[in-house]
Amino acid sequence: MKENNVVISAYGVRTPKIIYGTAWKKDRTAALVEQAIMLGFRGIDTACQPKHYDEPGVGEGLAASLNAGLTRADLYLQSKFTPASGQDPARMPYDPKASLPSQVAQSFETSLRNLRTSYLDGLVLHSPLANERHTMDVWQAMEAIVDAGGAKQLGISNCYELEQLKRLYRKARIKPAVVQNRFYAETHHDREIRGFCRQHKILYQSFWTLTANPQILAHATIQALASKYGRTPAQVFFRYLTQIDIIPLTGTTSEAHMREDLAIFDFELTTSECDAVTTLL
Repeated sequence: MKENNVVISAYGVRTPKIIYGTAWKKDRTAALVEQAIMLGFRGIDTACQPKHYDEPGVGEGLAASLNAGLTRADLYLQSKFTPASGQDPARMPYDPKASLPSQVAQSFETSLRNLRTSYLDGLVLHSPLANERHTMDVWQAMEAIVDAGGAKQLGISNCYELEQLKRLYRKARIKPAVVQNRFYAETHHDREIRGFCRQHKILYQSFWTLTANPQILAHATIQALASKYGRTPAQVFFRYLTQIDIIPLTGTTSEAHMREDLAIFDFELTTSECDAVTTLL
């Protein structure tokens, strides 16, 4: 990873400024992960959730990439514990009748087997549980995994209530290093949550970044910048996000788009241009 393409988390973990997301790839997962890494992606996001992710396929793609000369240390690998409410009952990756700490431990061990690795760079809670005490039970089980050296840092996804994030941060012994949320207008693009993340050195990762924001990509401000820099609107928007400390996930299945996504670091928007895009959010 080139230094200008990487940010160091509060826990000292080198994290790429753009990450390849593997949801909904099904039987194409292994080939797409291998392709993404071969083209230059060094961050991979997945989940122990067979309903939406083929985590063994991610592991296959990783293995092929490592056999081609990369080392595990070259990559940032992030997976998730998905609560039972987000799983397909017919394809559970752990025993849903077990205690919550046991579910977390079983899910983590499944992820390590699937991904053919001895550790994760990031372990993320896929979503808060309905009961806050249960959320903390899960978080403490994740903390135990960090204590044992199984994960370098923790995070939470699909957390859209600022007060909920504040309570987690306050109660957690190992603070969240990552928040990964859908990035769209309905939540005002998480302005308040992103402010809290900035204040506490939490990395904010965005998903659904292009699909949910067609009005921004089509806006005259973005179109003009795309024309000025000879880039696509998606490249301009992704570059803007990296410059305001947002780490976008991209799940493209197109080689051309993968190359374009990785090329966003070949140009830089001015401060005034970033300010102009900010008014669109």
